[in-house]
Amino acid sequence: MAHYDITTPISDADVRKLSVNDTVTLSGTLFGIRDATQIHMFDHGRETRFDLSGHAVIHTAPNVRKVEPSEQYPAGYAPVCIGTTTSARMERFTRPLMKKNGVRMVIGKGGLLDDSLAAFGDLGGVYLAIIGGTAALETTWIEAIEDVDLDDLNPESLWKFRVRDFGPLLVAMDSHGKSLYTTVRSDSRGRRDQVLANLGVKQR
Repeated sequence: MAHYDITTPISDADVRKLSVNDTVTLSGTLFGIRDATQIHMFDHGRETRFDLSGHAVIHTAPNVRKVEPSEQYPAGYAPVCIGTTTSARMERFTRPLMKKNGVRMVIGKGGLLDDSLAAFGDLGGVYLAIIGGTAALETTWIEAIEDVDLDDLNPESLWKFRVRDFGPLLVAMDSHGKSLYTTVRSDSRGRRDQVLANLGVKQR
């Protein structure tokens, strides 16, 4: 296990250094994305003017407040509460997001599935897990909302955040075929089977 302080964007070589159980703290640019954003990008063919190559995305639809654009609020939005949503329902977008847009790190809750794990191996990427219920803390790691695209989908716009010391985040899926979620499922099934056997419960 190791800890990495990363300023985005990240290179392919550096993302492949990350392994399950490592921790990561991010600074620089972080993009916020969610279901509707990706449905419009990949099902309806909408393009973004943002360059996502080598960057991290976080599964979020932030609570923001519209304000006059200023040096502090360059996009005209002030962050109110920027939390993380469950990732699994966005499983089908991982590979196109990486292949077409060059994303290398995905941040979310609850993990992704086998197709995403394969994409991380094929294209070089990781899933960074964040603890649920920490939205207030996450918001303090965001210095500013620098820009926003596809804003007709608000709050499921494509958000460009400037972050500092965002984390630590846990590498829960890596580019080497390892997933904490697979390990936990396997371990929990084994323990369940042992408990039932000790109780004399026959399993089908």
